[in-house]
Amino acid sequence: MGSDVMVVGCGVIGLTTAISLREAGLDANIVAAELPETTTSSVAAAIWYPYKAYPEDRVLLWGRTTYEVFEELSEIPETGILMREGVEIWHEPAPEPWWADAVPKVRRCREDELPPGYRDGHAFTAPVVEMPVYLPYLMNRFAASGGSVQRRTLSSLDEVAGEAQVVVNCGGLGARDLVNDASMQPIRGQIVRVRNPGLERFVLDEENPQGVTYIVPRSHDCILGGTADEGEWDLEPDPETAEGILSRCTRLEPQLEDVEVLEHKTGLRPGRAAVRLERQEGPNGVPLIHNYGHGGSGITLSWGCAKETLRIALQHLSTSAGQQERP
Repeated sequence: MGSDVMVVGCGVIGLTTAISLREAGLDANIVAAELPETTTSSVAAAIWYPYKAYPEDRVLLWGRTTYEVFEELSEIPETGILMREGVEIWHEPAPEPWWADAVPKVRRCREDELPPGYRDGHAFTAPVVEMPVYLPYLMNRFAASGGSVQRRTLSSLDEVAGEAQVVVNCGGLGARDLVNDASMQPIRGQIVRVRNPGLERFVLDEENPQGVTYIVPRSHDCILGGTADEGEWDLEPDPETAEGILSRCTRLEPQLEDVEVLEHKTGLRPGRAAVRLERQEGPNGVPLIHNYGHGGSGITLSWGCAKETLRIALQHLSTSAGQQERP
């Protein structure tokens, strides 16, 4: 029947899942319509931060696992992962973040750490993932484990049901068509990539009345955002939106005044009321494991969800192997 597992999708969720499967000794390969550099993952500001992903209890568990993996990977330069301290800021007093248990140390901001007009905030250290570096690292790691990626556009998961003992659906927004999941909705994100004027601290202002605002410094550039336009499919960057992003970010960080703009990008986050990570019986008795609908938290949940997908896959494969061995 071909390989043990066929993973559908080659964004950060699909790649991480395929690596976890192969490194656990399974023969797992990928089939995908797009390679990583053209997926939504490539646009991501890619900071560890649970955003528009539910339910909170499962997100917390997956997020904690992923944080720990990124902390280890940050010691390998070719991963492009930096551990950065930064702040999440609020105009009004705010409770402790619901995700605080997933992060080693979260503290209240001192007054001198808050921009004018802000009354509260939390400082914490989080992995910042440079996607132009990290995605090739994942591809190389997958290839080094013996995995292959097949470029192919599927209209249904049935098309690969005969090619493996288990099919893992990491199709992101594509799951809308692949499994007819009408609950999948795009959450459009627009960012401005600028030259880094020497910033090291990230700033997150999720409740800004003018729009979600964030500054994520990387080694040579900064990702400035953003938008969270639910149900919006347009991938063309909007100049007026870009001006608003630059204006909001500059108010938070004056060093961004007149900074050189390098690029405008948009991406569609795979929005869903809850992340779908579960097993389902597929065609011809081939089980499907769904791992999609991560909202704005694909990076944040990637290794945790991959670990759970591996557990489900091993459970099925060991059960079916046991059944085959019976006299």
